[in-house]
Amino acid sequence: MRSVEDIIALAGGAETLAARCGVGTEAVRKWRQARAIPAKHWAAVAAATGLPLDALAVLGANTPSPRSAETNMAQDTAAPASQDAGMPPTGATAALVLADGSVFWGIGFGARTRNTGEICFNTGMTGYQETLTDPSYAGQIITFTFPHIGNVGANAEDVESITPAARGLVVKLDLTEPANYRATRHLDDWLKSHGIPGIAGIDTRALTIRIRDGGAPNGVLAFPADGKFDLAALRAEAAGWPGLEGMDLAREVSCRQSYRWEEGLWHWGQGYDVAPVRKHKVVAVDYGAKRNILRCLADAGCDVTVVPATATAEDILAQNPDGVFLSNGPGDPAATGEYAVPAIRGVLEAGKPVFGICLGHQLLALALGAKTFKLDRGHRGANQPVKDLATGRVEITSQNHGFAVDDTSLPVGVKITHVSLFDGSNEGIAAENKPAFSVQYHPEASPGPSDSHYLFRRFVDMIEAHKG
Repeated sequence: MRSVEDIIALAGGAETLAARCGVGTEAVRKWRQARAIPAKHWAAVAAATGLPLDALAVLGANTPSPRSAETNMAQDTAAPASQDAGMPPTGATAALVLADGSVFWGIGFGARTRNTGEICFNTGMTGYQETLTDPSYAGQIITFTFPHIGNVGANAEDVESITPAARGLVVKLDLTEPANYRATRHLDDWLKSHGIPGIAGIDTRALTIRIRDGGAPNGVLAFPADGKFDLAALRAEAAGWPGLEGMDLAREVSCRQSYRWEEGLWHWGQGYDVAPVRKHKVVAVDYGAKRNILRCLADAGCDVTVVPATATAEDILAQNPDGVFLSNGPGDPAATGEYAVPAIRGVLEAGKPVFGICLGHQLLALALGAKTFKLDRGHRGANQPVKDLATGRVEITSQNHGFAVDDTSLPVGVKITHVSLFDGSNEGIAAENKPAFSVQYHPEASPGPSDSHYLFRRFVDMIEAHKG
């Protein structure tokens, strides 16, 4: 059987193999250390070396299994017969089962159920409730890299949508007791009320490295009420989930009918303001809009009317807006673009100022003639550095996205305005002959820094210039 070292040599060295697989040399170093190559890269490795896929499949089966130091729960890639029959390790009450058959055992909390989704990680240290209620997490099971989750508890103010769309929560340590004056309930109780399962005791560092090096896997988070696990069925369910590519999730999390937004920003000791005088009529297309985005628009002087993701150009223009905002949201922009792109093009042709963020950024790019693609691991957290190419200024931003705009596909007349300092991917564009711009990150933060709040003012300035 070929070793990883043999394969690297056949491919022409670590740098060549990394380039053929679209990863960094650090990933190849990890493959050497683990003596295995993630299944996601087998096709590229086979093309680089001429080896048959079955040879790589045998090698991949030798991946060592990391273990959690906190609970000593095994990540099992070849479960004993007793576990396949439904008997978990001693003390385990929940399991995270990946599409490749790996199993992370742990302690369950939240709702006693099971959910399937893409497993991602978030590097934020605060704002777990805002993160869990961000509609952009539809279809995803969130792993928090920060170990202490639960100390702020939960309340009715720190939510970004009424119904959370996240499918599960993975943490390192047991949920902590609430220790914050704003807490009104325990996070565990809040999760139960929304049907969200969780698992603690996972070696989140090992899981995060796995996602970093091999991409975000599909998986099932199971916390059964009867304590029984059918691993064969769970593995089949994880492997059979189609993944986020090609999924239109914006339609699922969008509002069903138009409404007017009037609430302003939150202030310490006062709660949310009534929005100030609103001079500019803005239509916000809801692909999964966070509440704090709408608050920022209102605070900037916008009279905001929210419309569903499926609104046509005629629906939007019937509101006679001074500007149109394209919100964040989940899923594959190419799938949502089937109905969103024609609407955005109609708005652009009408000459209305347009501002998009996150999914709205990707949809604007598609409407202008560019393409999008799925990132291996995405950007999720409140500490993402982005450079404004016009000013050279670096902003620390809040982000949550798994797709990106392909810079090489941008047509003439569309310029790059912002780039990620993590991986160089696109973080902003602007049309040179139309009043339209967008950014990939979340200028409203919540949670996160407020470095990018100026973009709402920029949108209003564009509206005022357009109105003359």
